[in-house]
Amino acid sequence: MTESQNVEYKESWRDEYLKWVCGFANAHGGTIYIGVDDKGQVVGVENSKRLLEDIPNKIQNSLGIVADVNKLVKDGRDYIEIRVSPSSFPISYHGEYHYRSGATKQQLTGIALSQFIMRKTGFRWEDVTVDGISADDLDNDSFRIFRREALRRDRMSQEDLNLTNKELLDKLHLTRDGKLKRSAILLFYHDPSVIQNGCRVQIGKFGEGADLQYQDVLEGSLIDTADKVIDLIYLKYLKAKITYSHDRRVELYPYARNAIRETVYNAIAHNCYMFGTPIQIRIENEAIIISNRCVLPEGWTVNTFMEPHDSVPYNPDIANVFYRAGYIEQWGRGIQKICESCDAVGAERPVYEMIGTSLRVHFKALESALFDQDLTNNNGGLKVKNGGLDGGLKVKNGGLDGGLKVKNGGLDGGLKVKNGGLAVRILNSLKINKYITLQQISESLKVSKRAVEREIRKLQNEGVVSREGGTRWGYWQINNE
Repeated sequence: MTESQNVEYKESWRDEYLKWVCGFANAHGGTIYIGVDDKGQVVGVENSKRLLEDIPNKIQNSLGIVADVNKLVKDGRDYIEIRVSPSSFPISYHGEYHYRSGATKQQLTGIALSQFIMRKTGFRWEDVTVDGISADDLDNDSFRIFRREALRRDRMSQEDLNLTNKELLDKLHLTRDGKLKRSAILLFYHDPSVIQNGCRVQIGKFGEGADLQYQDVLEGSLIDTADKVIDLIYLKYLKAKITYSHDRRVELYPYARNAIRETVYNAIAHNCYMFGTPIQIRIENEAIIISNRCVLPEGWTVNTFMEPHDSVPYNPDIANVFYRAGYIEQWGRGIQKICESCDAVGAERPVYEMIGTSLRVHFKALESALFDQDLTNNNGGLKVKNGGLDGGLKVKNGGLDGGLKVKNGGLDGGLKVKNGGLAVRILNSLKINKYITLQQISESLKVSKRAVEREIRKLQNEGVVSREGGTRWGYWQINNE
């Protein structure tokens, strides 16, 4: 008899063959013969008595199942038969899930693993109940944060929020048969690593390549982490460009806050915690990369995210709690909001990348927030090369003496600007951020909006600039650059 889906031959016993036992248990059961070669010929084992004692113990200790282990004899040679029954529950070997398919053993990962577990149990890893932790052991501060945010965002009524913690968990579908689900521990326990290592968020500031300059690790409950993470990113890791308008401080960050917020919360809510991999936020000088482990719905690709799509959360219970707290949206609107937030500040839309089971979202920094737009200096003069106009720019005494001359600035014979070079300063603002509004130009240059409108009309009439795409969603085009 040859090897098949239900039969495996091994000439001698090795402990790694516990993986084959695991594979049979997770599939349709089967038999492993020890002391038989690949052709099905009995070659025998010399230590059959010891194997009859060791193998059953190792199977039970490593896999938590019981298998029939028998000694057989053929032509005076002892060999071992291990009969494995199919298991109704997923069996793992040192955290690995193996499956017998045909005459081969496969290690299940990613989508295949998720589908296997759901097929075997009817629920996800996060839905498994936990022994030894009750509602009384959960973090009261996390409940306080949730109640505050759910009420503030009008996602739950005051009557529902007045329930006890245990009653609230029941209402949020975080319990089953009187026990807490793993999702409840992740959301409200002060140390979710008790059920899985890697249940945390890591933030790192990087220079060139692998140069990690400093970092933070948030290891509390998901609710507590969500309450802290965005402020931590914007107060510690990002630097805002500061301007003043009528004594009012104006801060311009290199990334749209609402877009980063939505992406980080999506990563936390939809992460596959079964893998034990932390959510990572890598912050570079001109980019942010947010990554989490992800199991996409069947038939989805990263391109699906950028199209209208249904809301199919990987963790429905965690996603429901994050929605109730106002952290994420329903109806698959989250990515639409991310893109709209980027558009509103003139930033590029994020790029989604799937590598294995790791989903990475790449944000490029808003260029206008990375360097100063001010065209003055302490000694009254400034020379700027490629400052938004081909041919260079020369300003004497701040642009007040003799005016300003720009070569090849889009006009035949050049352009001469008086009154401090307001037109050129406006052009430079448009070059830095083509989505900038007239009000933002007014505040940045500290001139009236009426003066900006007047200069813009002149530049449009002369063909120097044009408006593309309409008033609300359009942008400025500098012509003949």
